[in-house]
Amino acid sequence: MIKSKYLLKYKFISHAFFNRKGGVSKGIYKSLNCGPGSKDLRKNIHKNLNIVAKKIGCKKNKIILLNQIHSNKFYFLKNKPKKKLLGDGLITNKKNLALGILTADCAPVLIVDPQKKIIANTHVGWKGAYKKILSKIINNFKKKGSNINKLIVIIGPCIGINSYEVKEDFKERFLKKDRLNIKYFKKFNNKMHFNLAAYIRSQIVSFGVKNIETINKDTFPKKNNFFSSRNSLKNHENDYGRNLSIIMIK
Repeated sequence: MIKSKYLLKYKFISHAFFNRKGGVSKGIYKSLNCGPGSKDLRKNIHKNLNIVAKKIGCKKNKIILLNQIHSNKFYFLKNKPKKKLLGDGLITNKKNLALGILTADCAPVLIVDPQKKIIANTHVGWKGAYKKILSKIINNFKKKGSNINKLIVIIGPCIGINSYEVKEDFKERFLKKDRLNIKYFKKFNNKMHFNLAAYIRSQIVSFGVKNIETINKDTFPKKNNFFSSRNSLKNHENDYGRNLSIIMIK
């Protein structure tokens, strides 16, 4: 479990980035798999979500999860949804709604307005970043009266540049959008790599946000104890667990 240094001083917030440690799941899902979209046993996922709920200080039924689709779609929640929503971002100003995002190499991004007491959690892979989901969410904060300069944004653990090998057509897609995107690509051993966290951070900076923290933990290496879809693919596994990142107003 990882905490943001920036957010620890705000007592009205409970938050954490969970890795795969501390749960009950077995095999390739060992141990804190929180992903209902995985093929893990339902009872183990529910037990793992209960473990997370206790650590965060909420009831399991107050953890809000999305059907994530790598989109720029988000929801402002006034209460718990009656059904699981389709999208990749959640915002609220209500207490005791634990906003959860599941990842397995993509970045979870937390946003907090400590003055207005508004929070967000967002699933940002390359597709979400490319579609500018964070721009839409930060604009929503602005509409709610937030001062962008006062927002705090935390980029959670995600796949690092050393692990994120991509093909040339992937790079060309980004260069067509903006030639300056070349700075997020680097060659190692004659193979192209992409810096997802830096690309996300640059977008946040461009919106005028000053307070940004990046949790520099690469989710790909086994030693870092995160679920990783790329690592599972490399090991020819037929599925993978999901890491849960969560934030709540107490």
